[in-house]
Amino acid sequence: MDKFDCLQLFIRVAHLGSFTAAASELNMTQSAVSKKIAWLENRVGFALFHRNSRKIQLTAQAIQYLQYSERFIDEMSHFESSLKEELKQVKGQLKLSVPSSLVTKLLLKPISNFMKIHPELTIDTSVNNRRIDLVENNIDIAIRASVLEDSGYKARFLFNHHPIYFASPSYLQGRGIPTSANDLLSHDCLTYSLTTPSNTWRLRKSNQADTKVVVKEVFKSDSPELLLEMALLGHGITALPHWMVAEHLQNGSLIQVLSHYEPNILPMYAVFKNDEYQPYRVRAFVDYLLDYFESLAELNNEE
Repeated sequence: MDKFDCLQLFIRVAHLGSFTAAASELNMTQSAVSKKIAWLENRVGFALFHRNSRKIQLTAQAIQYLQYSERFIDEMSHFESSLKEELKQVKGQLKLSVPSSLVTKLLLKPISNFMKIHPELTIDTSVNNRRIDLVENNIDIAIRASVLEDSGYKARFLFNHHPIYFASPSYLQGRGIPTSANDLLSHDCLTYSLTTPSNTWRLRKSNQADTKVVVKEVFKSDSPELLLEMALLGHGITALPHWMVAEHLQNGSLIQVLSHYEPNILPMYAVFKNDEYQPYRVRAFVDYLLDYFESLAELNNEE
């Protein structure tokens, strides 16, 4: 067997915590995974996993061996890429994780343009709103609105969201239009479940402290698109980025409320692994997104 191949398999099994999950990801049978791990254990002379009927766990020796194996694979990949000049070319596969609300409205065009510029590149895009582990999920770049908590990641600022509050005309006709933050206490609200806590909204007037309101949640979801649809159906007030609702505001199917409050700016980042041997395709795509959204912001400011 190929030891390099078995080391890569060991790393994926360790991060996924399952022979079955690794077999599914790598399109292998579970028995083939078990045989390769057993072969590697025989070569190194110690067990890599504690096994029982429900789960597997790294042994004490394997925890150290995993760190070494990851470093070895990275260095070997870097060396091979240098020989093939991959670090100077945009080619291979780029794996992205992007929020569902952004992918068609804001990210489809730059992704499409980048693929046209670099025809030897393939892009694998996962649509996911939740914060994920890039290493565990084998993701190159995630587009997220989050503060970095893991020193193993880097982030580059892309653009700011400008959320606004809105509801349908039918809802406001029956319940009245809120004119202050505290008015929200008597309204039904549609909240984003991935914020913590989801039922606490902060509103700000110029040069004043934030007003914190614990709203009445009648519906919450981790899908911005679903919150928008529920607002259109007249179920309450919600807050989403202006670009998501601009068309509905223009045709009158939604009405902005509390516009005299300043929006809580939500910055978006390109998050990627803090890896000295980062493939050039990763850095090239991040740089392209930075230039794209900077140009878009300048164009909007001119208008």
